[in-house]
Amino acid sequence: MVFILLCNFWVVYCTRQYSYFSIESLPPNDVALVLGTSKKSEKGTENLFFKYRMEATARLFKEGKIKYIILSGNNDSQYYNEPLDMQRALLNLGIPENVMTLDYAGFRTFDSIVRCKQVFNQDNFTVISQNFHNARALYIAHNEGINAISFAAQDVPDGYSFRTLVREYLARPKAVLDVHILRPAADVTSNIQIGKNEHDE
Repeated sequence: MVFILLCNFWVVYCTRQYSYFSIESLPPNDVALVLGTSKKSEKGTENLFFKYRMEATARLFKEGKIKYIILSGNNDSQYYNEPLDMQRALLNLGIPENVMTLDYAGFRTFDSIVRCKQVFNQDNFTVISQNFHNARALYIAHNEGINAISFAAQDVPDGYSFRTLVREYLARPKAVLDVHILRPAADVTSNIQIGKNEHDE
């Protein structure tokens, strides 16, 4: 328990100066890395984490704070494709397709960060997710030699997803272990969409 508490404190403490909450104060970057999540909640309703991330991404683009967008998420089967869902949502919000790159192997935040650097050759970018998630992403990025900042998408109402917050509380110690001890292997050799068909062209 002490280890978990210390890791949570340390991750937030180390990244707070790189976290931005207002568009006005956010420094511009050429590239944004949008971290994926399911477009639907476990109950089958609209996932507000997804909705608010897409709205934040669209606004940053329209305000000129970002020029290109990497959409990184899980595509572990032909029936589940977070990057494609994010692209479709952003197209509906008026973002041009030619500024978006889809990363189909962002299975975990660690993978998304490492692949952004090693697969897409980016070491200076803006992470877009909710604030609680951004801290962990920034901690990984900075320990991987990446000059990253983050923008906090609108948070969900209190009590919306207690399970997600608990998961994040436990994920931060795992991130510390991954960065400093475990060094899990991320797939940095390919970017293949699973189950691609004519309908998705």
